[in-house]
Amino acid sequence: MATTDTVLTRRALNRATLARQLLLRREDLPVTEVVTRLAGLQAQTTHTWYAGLENRIEGLAPESVGQLLTDGALVRVTLMRGTLHLVTPEDCRYLRPTVQPAIDQVVAHSTHGRATRGLDPDEIAAAGYEILTRAPLDLGQLGARLNERWPDVEGTHLAQVVKGRLPMLQIPPRGVWGASGPAALAPADTWTGLPMDAAPDPEGMVLRYLAAFGPAGVKDAQAWSGLTRLGEVFDRLRDRLVVLRGEDGRELFDLPDAPRPGEDTAAPVRLLYDFDNLLRGHADRSRVISDDDLKRLASRNGMPPATVLVDGEVRASWKVVRTRRDAVVEVVPYAEISGADREQVEAEGLRMLRFLAADRGGHEVRFAPQA
Repeated sequence: MATTDTVLTRRALNRATLARQLLLRREDLPVTEVVTRLAGLQAQTTHTWYAGLENRIEGLAPESVGQLLTDGALVRVTLMRGTLHLVTPEDCRYLRPTVQPAIDQVVAHSTHGRATRGLDPDEIAAAGYEILTRAPLDLGQLGARLNERWPDVEGTHLAQVVKGRLPMLQIPPRGVWGASGPAALAPADTWTGLPMDAAPDPEGMVLRYLAAFGPAGVKDAQAWSGLTRLGEVFDRLRDRLVVLRGEDGRELFDLPDAPRPGEDTAAPVRLLYDFDNLLRGHADRSRVISDDDLKRLASRNGMPPATVLVDGEVRASWKVVRTRRDAVVEVVPYAEISGADREQVEAEGLRMLRFLAADRGGHEVRFAPQA
Protein backbone atom coordinates (compact mmCIF):
# COMPACT_ATOMS: atom_id res chain seq x y z
CA MET A 1 0.00 0.00 0.00
CA ALA A 2 2.78 2.45 0.94
CA THR A 3 6.49 2.45 0.18
CA THR A 4 9.23 1.84 2.72
CA ASP A 5 10.50 5.43 2.51
CA THR A 6 8.99 6.48 5.84
CA VAL A 7 11.39 5.91 8.75
CA LEU A 8 10.05 5.73 12.29
CA THR A 9 12.43 6.85 14.99
CA ARG A 10 12.67 4.79 18.15
CA ARG A 11 10.71 7.45 20.03
CA ALA A 12 7.97 7.54 17.40
CA LEU A 13 7.77 3.76 17.54
CA ASN A 14 7.51 4.01 21.31
CA ARG A 15 4.60 6.43 21.17
CA ALA A 16 2.75 4.37 18.58
CA THR A 17 3.05 1.24 20.72
CA LEU A 18 1.91 3.07 23.86
CA ALA A 19 -1.12 4.35 21.97
CA ARG A 20 -2.11 0.83 20.85
CA GLN A 21 -1.63 -0.50 24.35
CA LEU A 22 -3.78 2.28 25.85
CA LEU A 23 -0.90 3.60 27.93
CA LEU A 24 -0.98 7.24 26.81
CA ARG A 25 -4.14 7.90 28.79
CA ARG A 26 -6.71 5.94 30.74
CA GLU A 27 -9.83 5.28 28.70
CA ASP A 28 -13.48 5.29 29.76
CA LEU A 29 -14.27 2.00 28.04
CA PRO A 30 -15.86 -1.31 29.03
CA VAL A 31 -13.35 -3.85 30.31
CA THR A 32 -14.28 -6.37 27.63
CA GLU A 33 -13.63 -3.80 24.89
CA VAL A 34 -10.24 -2.94 26.35
CA VAL A 35 -9.24 -6.61 26.60
CA THR A 36 -10.34 -7.11 23.00
CA ARG A 37 -8.38 -4.10 21.77
CA LEU A 38 -5.29 -5.40 23.55
CA ALA A 39 -5.64 -8.80 21.82
CA GLY A 40 -5.78 -10.29 25.29
CA LEU A 41 -3.92 -9.62 28.51
CA GLN A 42 -1.28 -12.04 29.79
CA ALA A 43 -2.72 -13.41 33.04
CA GLN A 44 -0.92 -16.49 34.34
CA THR A 45 -0.73 -14.95 37.80
CA THR A 46 -3.96 -14.93 39.74
CA HIS A 47 -4.28 -11.18 40.32
CA THR A 48 -1.31 -9.01 39.22
CA TRP A 49 -2.89 -8.44 35.80
CA TYR A 50 -5.62 -6.34 37.45
CA ALA A 51 -2.97 -3.61 37.64
CA GLY A 52 -2.65 -3.82 33.86
CA LEU A 53 -6.31 -2.93 33.52
CA GLU A 54 -6.07 -0.17 36.12
CA ASN A 55 -3.32 1.46 34.04
CA ARG A 56 -5.60 1.55 31.03
CA ILE A 57 -9.15 2.14 32.30
CA GLU A 58 -10.39 5.21 34.12
CA GLY A 59 -12.25 4.48 37.35
CA LEU A 60 -11.78 0.72 37.21
CA ALA A 61 -13.49 -1.26 39.97
CA PRO A 62 -11.64 -4.57 40.37
CA GLU A 63 -14.74 -6.26 41.73
CA SER A 64 -16.48 -5.60 38.42
CA VAL A 65 -13.69 -7.40 36.56
CA GLY A 66 -14.00 -10.35 38.90
CA GLN A 67 -17.72 -10.44 38.19
CA LEU A 68 -17.01 -10.60 34.45
CA LEU A 69 -14.91 -13.69 35.10
CA THR A 70 -17.62 -15.23 37.25
CA ASP A 71 -20.26 -14.49 34.61
CA GLY A 72 -18.09 -15.87 31.78
CA ALA A 73 -17.78 -12.58 29.91
CA LEU A 74 -14.01 -12.94 30.35
CA VAL A 75 -11.99 -16.14 30.54
CA ARG A 76 -8.41 -17.18 31.34
CA VAL A 77 -7.06 -19.71 28.87
CA THR A 78 -3.74 -20.87 27.42
CA LEU A 79 -3.05 -18.91 24.23
CA MET A 80 -0.05 -17.00 22.90
CA ARG A 81 3.35 -18.51 23.74
CA GLY A 82 1.59 -21.23 25.71
CA THR A 83 0.74 -18.80 28.53
CA LEU A 84 -2.54 -17.97 30.23
CA HIS A 85 -4.29 -14.92 28.78
CA LEU A 86 -7.38 -13.00 29.76
CA VAL A 87 -9.69 -12.76 26.73
CA THR A 88 -13.33 -12.68 25.79
CA PRO A 89 -14.95 -16.04 24.94
CA GLU A 90 -15.16 -14.89 21.32
CA ASP A 91 -11.42 -14.30 21.16
CA CYS A 92 -10.78 -17.61 22.91
CA ARG A 93 -12.76 -19.31 20.14
CA TYR A 94 -10.86 -17.54 17.38
CA LEU A 95 -7.33 -17.23 18.75
CA ARG A 96 -6.88 -20.71 20.21
CA PRO A 97 -7.04 -22.70 16.93
CA THR A 98 -4.75 -20.13 15.31
CA VAL A 99 -1.98 -20.43 17.91
CA GLN A 100 -2.57 -24.16 18.53
CA PRO A 101 0.53 -25.23 16.53
CA ALA A 102 2.72 -23.18 18.87
CA ILE A 103 1.09 -24.72 21.96
CA ASP A 104 1.57 -28.18 20.46
CA GLN A 105 5.28 -27.46 20.09
CA VAL A 106 5.55 -26.22 23.69
CA VAL A 107 3.98 -29.44 24.97
CA ALA A 108 5.92 -31.71 22.60
CA HIS A 109 9.27 -30.32 23.75
CA SER A 110 8.36 -30.36 27.46
CA THR A 111 8.80 -33.15 29.99
CA HIS A 112 5.08 -33.83 29.54
CA GLY A 113 5.49 -34.40 25.83
CA ARG A 114 8.48 -36.64 26.31
CA ALA A 115 6.72 -38.66 29.01
CA THR A 116 3.71 -39.31 26.76
CA ARG A 117 5.64 -39.97 23.56
CA GLY A 118 4.14 -42.91 21.71
CA LEU A 119 0.63 -42.16 22.95
CA ASP A 120 -2.00 -40.47 20.80
CA PRO A 121 -2.43 -36.91 22.19
CA ASP A 122 -5.88 -36.63 20.64
CA GLU A 123 -6.96 -39.80 22.43
CA ILE A 124 -5.68 -38.40 25.74
CA ALA A 125 -7.42 -35.08 25.05
CA ALA A 126 -10.71 -36.78 24.23
CA ALA A 127 -10.58 -38.76 27.45
CA GLY A 128 -9.77 -35.62 29.44
CA TYR A 129 -12.57 -33.69 27.79
CA GLU A 130 -15.09 -36.37 28.65
CA ILE A 131 -13.95 -36.37 32.29
CA LEU A 132 -14.06 -32.57 32.60
CA THR A 133 -17.55 -32.26 31.10
CA ARG A 134 -18.81 -34.02 34.23
CA ALA A 135 -17.15 -31.59 36.67
CA PRO A 136 -14.20 -29.15 36.72
CA LEU A 137 -11.00 -30.61 38.17
CA ASP A 138 -7.52 -29.36 38.89
CA LEU A 139 -4.54 -30.90 37.09
CA GLY A 140 -3.81 -33.34 39.91
CA GLN A 141 -7.38 -34.59 40.03
CA LEU A 142 -7.59 -34.83 36.24
CA GLY A 143 -4.28 -36.70 36.11
CA ALA A 144 -5.51 -39.22 38.68
CA ARG A 145 -8.58 -39.92 36.59
CA LEU A 146 -6.53 -40.30 33.43
CA ASN A 147 -4.21 -42.67 35.25
CA GLU A 148 -7.06 -45.14 35.41
CA ARG A 149 -6.70 -45.54 31.65
CA TRP A 150 -2.94 -44.97 31.31
CA PRO A 151 -1.49 -46.32 34.57
CA ASP A 152 2.10 -46.40 33.32
CA VAL A 153 2.38 -42.62 32.79
CA GLU A 154 2.44 -40.04 35.57
CA GLY A 155 -0.95 -38.33 35.72
CA THR A 156 0.47 -34.81 35.64
CA HIS A 157 1.93 -35.44 32.20
CA LEU A 158 -1.39 -36.74 30.87
CA ALA A 159 -3.30 -33.77 32.31
CA GLN A 160 -0.88 -31.29 30.76
CA VAL A 161 -1.41 -32.90 27.36
CA VAL A 162 -5.16 -32.35 27.74
CA LYS A 163 -4.62 -28.70 28.71
CA GLY A 164 -2.29 -28.17 25.78
CA ARG A 165 -4.39 -29.98 23.21
CA LEU A 166 -7.77 -28.44 24.04
CA PRO A 167 -8.90 -24.96 25.16
CA MET A 168 -9.37 -25.50 28.88
CA LEU A 169 -10.30 -22.54 31.04
CA GLN A 170 -8.98 -21.86 34.53
CA ILE A 171 -12.37 -21.14 36.04
CA PRO A 172 -13.54 -18.92 38.92
CA PRO A 173 -13.12 -18.35 41.76
CA ARG A 174 -9.50 -18.62 40.60
CA GLY A 175 -8.46 -15.15 39.42
CA VAL A 176 -11.46 -13.35 40.89
CA TRP A 177 -10.56 -10.22 42.86
CA GLY A 178 -10.66 -10.84 46.59
CA ALA A 179 -11.28 -14.57 46.14
CA SER A 180 -9.17 -17.68 45.92
CA GLY A 181 -9.62 -21.20 44.72
CA PRO A 182 -7.94 -24.14 43.03
CA ALA A 183 -6.72 -23.91 39.44
CA ALA A 184 -9.68 -25.96 38.27
CA LEU A 185 -10.15 -26.60 34.56
CA ALA A 186 -13.29 -26.75 32.45
CA PRO A 187 -13.69 -27.12 28.68
CA ALA A 188 -14.06 -23.73 27.01
CA ASP A 189 -17.11 -24.75 25.00
CA THR A 190 -19.13 -26.09 27.91
CA TRP A 191 -18.19 -23.16 30.17
CA THR A 192 -18.82 -20.37 27.67
CA GLY A 193 -21.59 -21.97 25.61
CA LEU A 194 -19.62 -21.16 22.43
CA PRO A 195 -18.46 -23.99 20.18
CA MET A 196 -14.68 -23.97 19.85
CA ASP A 197 -14.81 -24.91 16.18
CA ALA A 198 -13.39 -21.81 14.50
CA ALA A 199 -10.85 -22.44 11.76
CA PRO A 200 -7.29 -21.11 12.15
CA ASP A 201 -7.07 -17.54 10.85
CA PRO A 202 -3.43 -16.39 10.75
CA GLU A 203 -4.23 -13.37 8.58
CA GLY A 204 -6.88 -12.18 11.02
CA MET A 205 -4.52 -12.78 13.92
CA VAL A 206 -1.75 -10.70 12.32
CA LEU A 207 -4.17 -7.82 11.71
CA ARG A 208 -5.31 -8.00 15.34
CA TYR A 209 -1.69 -8.12 16.47
CA LEU A 210 -0.76 -5.00 14.50
CA ALA A 211 -3.79 -3.15 15.86
CA ALA A 212 -2.62 -3.90 19.41
CA PHE A 213 1.19 -3.86 19.07
CA GLY A 214 2.14 -2.24 15.78
CA PRO A 215 4.05 -1.02 13.98
CA ALA A 216 5.94 -4.29 14.08
CA GLY A 217 7.94 -6.76 12.05
CA VAL A 218 7.51 -10.42 11.26
CA LYS A 219 9.82 -11.53 14.08
CA ASP A 220 7.84 -9.39 16.53
CA ALA A 221 4.57 -11.10 15.62
CA GLN A 222 6.26 -14.49 15.88
CA ALA A 223 7.65 -13.69 19.32
CA TRP A 224 4.21 -12.58 20.52
CA SER A 225 2.25 -15.51 19.12
CA GLY A 226 4.84 -18.26 19.43
CA LEU A 227 4.20 -19.19 15.79
CA THR A 228 6.80 -19.44 13.03
CA ARG A 229 6.79 -18.74 9.28
CA LEU A 230 4.55 -15.70 9.61
CA GLY A 231 6.53 -13.99 6.86
CA GLU A 232 4.27 -15.80 4.39
CA VAL A 233 1.22 -14.36 6.15
CA PHE A 234 2.61 -10.81 6.08
CA ASP A 235 3.37 -11.21 2.38
CA ARG A 236 -0.25 -12.16 1.69
CA LEU A 237 -1.37 -9.08 3.62
CA ARG A 238 1.23 -6.67 2.24
CA ASP A 239 -1.16 -4.85 -0.08
CA ARG A 240 -3.45 -4.12 2.89
CA LEU A 241 -0.72 -2.74 5.13
CA VAL A 242 1.49 0.31 5.46
CA VAL A 243 5.16 -0.63 5.14
CA LEU A 244 7.59 1.45 7.17
CA ARG A 245 11.21 1.27 8.32
CA GLY A 246 12.81 1.44 11.71
CA GLU A 247 15.95 3.46 12.33
CA ASP A 248 17.91 0.24 11.91
CA GLY A 249 16.43 -0.31 8.46
CA ARG A 250 14.17 -3.13 9.64
CA GLU A 251 10.89 -3.48 7.76
CA LEU A 252 7.85 -2.69 9.89
CA PHE A 253 4.19 -3.21 9.05
CA ASP A 254 1.11 -1.40 10.25
CA LEU A 255 -2.57 -0.87 9.61
CA PRO A 256 -3.23 2.18 7.39
CA ASP A 257 -5.53 3.94 9.86
CA ALA A 258 -3.81 2.95 13.10
CA PRO A 259 -2.69 5.77 15.42
CA ARG A 260 0.95 6.82 15.19
CA PRO A 261 1.31 9.86 17.49
CA GLY A 262 4.17 12.28 17.07
CA GLU A 263 7.41 12.00 18.99
CA ASP A 264 6.50 14.96 21.19
CA THR A 265 3.35 13.25 22.52
CA ALA A 266 3.46 13.18 26.33
CA ALA A 267 3.70 9.73 27.90
CA PRO A 268 2.55 9.55 31.53
CA VAL A 269 4.21 7.48 34.23
CA ARG A 270 2.73 4.01 34.59
CA LEU A 271 3.42 1.17 37.02
CA LEU A 272 3.31 -1.92 34.82
CA TYR A 273 2.55 -5.34 36.28
CA ASP A 274 5.04 -8.19 36.01
CA PHE A 275 3.78 -9.68 32.73
CA ASP A 276 2.41 -6.55 31.07
CA ASN A 277 1.73 -6.81 27.33
CA LEU A 278 4.06 -3.93 26.61
CA LEU A 279 7.09 -6.09 27.44
CA ARG A 280 5.74 -9.31 25.90
CA GLY A 281 4.66 -8.22 22.43
CA HIS A 282 7.90 -7.89 20.43
CA ALA A 283 11.11 -9.73 19.65
CA ASP A 284 12.89 -6.36 19.71
CA ARG A 285 11.82 -4.60 22.89
CA SER A 286 14.20 -1.67 22.49
CA ARG A 287 11.20 0.58 21.75
CA VAL A 288 10.41 0.53 25.49
CA ILE A 289 13.50 -0.77 27.31
CA SER A 290 17.26 -0.67 26.80
CA ASP A 291 19.23 -3.89 26.34
CA ASP A 292 20.98 -3.37 29.67
CA ASP A 293 17.74 -2.85 31.57
CA LEU A 294 16.13 -5.79 29.81
CA LYS A 295 18.70 -8.04 31.50
CA ARG A 296 17.38 -6.86 34.87
CA LEU A 297 14.03 -8.52 34.12
CA ALA A 298 15.52 -12.01 33.95
CA SER A 299 14.82 -14.13 37.02
CA ARG A 300 15.59 -17.68 38.06
CA ASN A 301 11.99 -18.51 38.91
CA GLY A 302 10.54 -17.01 35.72
CA MET A 303 8.80 -14.20 37.62
CA PRO A 304 10.03 -10.84 36.33
CA PRO A 305 9.77 -7.69 38.43
CA ALA A 306 7.00 -5.19 37.88
CA THR A 307 8.36 -2.11 36.12
CA VAL A 308 7.91 1.66 36.02
CA LEU A 309 7.47 3.58 32.77
CA VAL A 310 8.86 7.11 32.76
CA ASP A 311 8.46 9.06 29.51
CA GLY A 312 7.36 5.81 27.89
CA GLU A 313 10.42 3.75 28.82
CA VAL A 314 11.24 1.32 31.62
CA ARG A 315 13.26 3.21 34.22
CA ALA A 316 12.67 1.29 37.47
CA SER A 317 11.09 -1.72 39.13
CA TRP A 318 8.46 -1.64 41.86
CA LYS A 319 6.67 -3.85 44.36
CA VAL A 320 4.08 -3.53 47.11
CA VAL A 321 5.17 -4.30 50.64
CA ARG A 322 2.30 -4.82 53.08
CA THR A 323 2.33 -4.67 56.83
CA ARG A 324 -0.64 -5.37 59.05
CA ARG A 325 -1.84 -1.77 58.77
CA ASP A 326 0.07 -0.09 55.97
CA ALA A 327 1.18 -0.64 52.39
CA VAL A 328 4.25 0.77 50.68
CA VAL A 329 5.31 0.89 47.03
CA GLU A 330 9.06 0.37 46.88
CA VAL A 331 10.65 1.77 43.71
CA VAL A 332 14.13 0.71 42.60
CA PRO A 333 15.37 3.16 39.92
CA TYR A 334 17.56 1.90 37.08
CA ALA A 335 18.66 5.49 36.45
CA GLU A 336 18.09 8.74 38.31
CA ILE A 337 14.46 9.83 38.55
CA SER A 338 14.07 13.39 39.73
CA GLY A 339 11.91 16.48 39.56
CA ALA A 340 8.49 16.18 37.92
CA ASP A 341 9.16 12.57 36.93
CA ARG A 342 9.70 11.59 40.55
CA GLU A 343 6.51 13.39 41.56
CA GLN A 344 4.59 11.48 38.89
CA VAL A 345 6.02 8.17 40.08
CA GLU A 346 4.94 8.99 43.63
CA ALA A 347 1.46 9.97 42.46
CA GLU A 348 1.04 6.79 40.41
CA GLY A 349 2.42 4.71 43.26
CA LEU A 350 -0.16 6.11 45.65
CA ARG A 351 -2.88 5.58 43.07
CA MET A 352 -1.81 1.95 42.64
CA LEU A 353 -1.84 1.44 46.41
CA ARG A 354 -5.39 2.78 46.62
CA PHE A 355 -6.27 0.19 43.98
CA LEU A 356 -4.28 -2.80 45.22
CA ALA A 357 -4.25 -2.20 48.96
CA ALA A 358 -7.39 -0.27 49.80
CA ASP A 359 -7.67 -2.30 53.00
CA ARG A 360 -4.49 -0.74 54.41
CA GLY A 361 -4.82 2.52 56.33
CA GLY A 362 -1.49 4.07 55.38
CA HIS A 363 0.03 4.39 51.91
CA GLU A 364 3.55 5.50 51.06
CA VAL A 365 5.99 5.44 48.12
CA ARG A 366 9.66 4.87 48.91
CA PHE A 367 12.63 5.09 46.55
CA ALA A 368 15.42 2.59 47.11
CA PRO A 369 19.02 3.36 46.07
CA GLN A 370 19.62 3.21 42.35
CA ALA A 371 20.18 -0.36 41.16
